[in-house]
Amino acid sequence: MNKFLTLLIVSFGMILVSACGDSRIHSHAVYMLVDTSGTYAQEMNKASKIVNYLLATLNPGDSLAVAKVETRSFTEKDIIAKVTFDKRPSQATSQKRRFKNNIEVFAKQVKGSAYTDITGGLIQGAEYLNETKAGIKTIVVFSDMQQELGKGTIRDFPIRLDGIRIVALNVTKLGTDNADPRRYLDRLAQWEASVRKAGATDWVVVNDLENNIESILATR
Repeated sequence: MNKFLTLLIVSFGMILVSACGDSRIHSHAVYMLVDTSGTYAQEMNKASKIVNYLLATLNPGDSLAVAKVETRSFTEKDIIAKVTFDKRPSQATSQKRRFKNNIEVFAKQVKGSAYTDITGGLIQGAEYLNETKAGIKTIVVFSDMQQELGKGTIRDFPIRLDGIRIVALNVTKLGTDNADPRRYLDRLAQWEASVRKAGATDWVVVNDLENNIESILATR
C-alpha cells in the first residue's frame, strides 16, 4: 500500500471517529418555563404531565431544566430542577426518577405570583441552554403568554435567542380574549415577532396537548 493511500485511510478514520464522538451535535437540551402567576398556577397538573413526557422522551446525554415564571424570572433561584442525563441508562433512569419527585413536590406547594416576567425567564433559559453545548435547544413556555411586569422591572431591550426553538404550550384564553379575539391573536403575533427578531429558529404554539404533544420536541 503506498504512503498516499495509507494517509488517506488514516485521515478518513480520524474524521469518522471525531464525528461519532461529538455527541453534542445530536444532544437535545430543553428549558421549560412554568407560569405560576394568578390562577394559571392551577394549571400545574398539566405542566407536570408535560414534564413526564419530556422525561420519558429525552435520551442519555440530553439536558432538562424546569423553572417557574414569576415576578422576576432572571435568576437561577427560579430553577426547580435541572439535569444532564448520564450516558449509563441505569443512572439516567435514577436521575429521571429524582427529577420527577422534585416536580411533584413543587406542584403540591406552588403559590401564584403577582406578576409574570416571561422575558426574564427566556433570557435565563437561553443562558442555561447555551451552557449545555447541546446541538438542539428548545425553550418550552407553559403560559397564557400575558406578561405583566412589576414596578422597576425593565425588559424593553433586545434579547438573544440564537439557535433556540420556542414552543408556547397551553396558551389559555383570558376573559378579555373571549370578548375580543384579536387580543389573543395579537399577543401571539407579538411574541412570535419578538422571539424571531431575537434569533429564535422557530416559534410553535401547541394547545391540543393530547394530540400534538410530540410536536414539542419535533425539530422539523
